[in-house]
Amino acid sequence: MLIRGIVLGFSIAAPVGPIGVLCIQRTLSKGRRSGFVSGLGAASADAVYGAIAGFGITAVSSLLLDYRVGIRIGGGILLLYLGIQSFRAEPAETPVSSTDVHGLARDYGSTFLLTISNPVTIIAFVGIFTGLGVGASGNYTHAAVLVGGVFLGSALWWFVLSTAVSVFRARFTRSIMRRVNRLAGVVIVGFGVFALWSAL
Repeated sequence: MLIRGIVLGFSIAAPVGPIGVLCIQRTLSKGRRSGFVSGLGAASADAVYGAIAGFGITAVSSLLLDYRVGIRIGGGILLLYLGIQSFRAEPAETPVSSTDVHGLARDYGSTFLLTISNPVTIIAFVGIFTGLGVGASGNYTHAAVLVGGVFLGSALWWFVLSTAVSVFRARFTRSIMRRVNRLAGVVIVGFGVFALWSAL
């Protein structure tokens, strides 16, 4: 069950969407630690939705789905803000250090909010968990192990991605990284516009 959860978490996180673009941009601009911590925010949100599906918390899932339009609008606005910030950001002179707690907390919190702003993800988790015989059977031990695996699998993907991207960081000049920031900003704003359009 743990291995299934890890595979599930890895496969959910792997497709490159707005979170992936944001993590790549932050890794190139601020260093591997910033990119990985940003990914952990997304992994935590995946684990929250997995827990709601795995433990059968129908009241919470129903509430989130009832307000999904408003939540998605909030997520779209946040994407627009982060895209503009990315477009205007200057590459850091040195990678973010572990002592920059506030900066890392902002990186974590922003991707957590972005990922949690898509409550339709619950439906996917419910379908997957039901197919695996988890949740409906009331076996909360299996559910807990599976959710833990989802978090580990998602975190593993973000570690691999941030580490791979950081290898190229030293080869990029500030001019190139500035262009990457602007390109990432445009892409993230595009995701934000799409999120607002689909919500309305």
